[in-house]
Amino acid sequence: MLTNELKPKDKNNSVRQKNIKISIRDLDFFYGAQQALYKVNIDIIENEVTALIGPSGCGKSTFLRTLNRMNDTIAGTKITGDVLLDGTSIYKNFKDVSLLRTKVGMVFQKSNPFPKSIFENVAYGLKVNGINDKALITEVVENALKKAFLWKEVKDKLNKSAFSLSGGQQQRLCIARALAIQPEIILMDEPASALDPLSTSKIEDLIGELRKDYTIIIVTHNMQQAARVSGTTAFFYEGVMIEFGRTKEIFTKPKKKKTEDYITGRFG
Repeated sequence: MLTNELKPKDKNNSVRQKNIKISIRDLDFFYGAQQALYKVNIDIIENEVTALIGPSGCGKSTFLRTLNRMNDTIAGTKITGDVLLDGTSIYKNFKDVSLLRTKVGMVFQKSNPFPKSIFENVAYGLKVNGINDKALITEVVENALKKAFLWKEVKDKLNKSAFSLSGGQQQRLCIARALAIQPEIILMDEPASALDPLSTSKIEDLIGELRKDYTIIIVTHNMQQAARVSGTTAFFYEGVMIEFGRTKEIFTKPKKKKTEDYITGRFG
């Protein structure tokens, strides 16, 4: 749980030896009787951007939501296997799901700012977690907006409605809101799919900067985007993770024929 002693991240974080941040083991997922994921096994590396690619309905977003138990909110779902965060099961050992979600933030496909001011949007998670120190909140909000490449654009209108921002700015505001609670992992479900090319470029630049301090997992239909922003890529098809590896190798020398067919546009 967040406390008033919020501390900056280790400045040497980006140069530490990379470790496995999340381990997924034999993960099956069901919507009622319908199985959506089949025996997924994958290790997500710390301070890496991992892209999840594949055709619509292949299980990418379902898989993403298993990593912060967002699927728990859907009636009739069932999961077997496990997800380990720093070696700890998020399904067996995290009784408080809200605590898990302070560690694993999420940014959705469509920007979803709250009907509040720009400042209050970013401060919301801090206040919900019991932070009342106004000076600390102000400092954290400013830092989060700076990290989201938004501070210069909004610093003189923090009390204005979040809905006064453009679509691209709203999405960066949602990223700032996720960053304010100091997560270790950021899940992104097609964060730029509804944006214009310029706004998309800003989001991609932002992802490139954030990877220094956070582990990022991004669902994208845009294979060029996956190639630009990620270090590792997982290809899903009909609920099965077909192939996982370094992005460059996935896109230039895939080991599986189905991966090659998808990458080269033969289906999808």
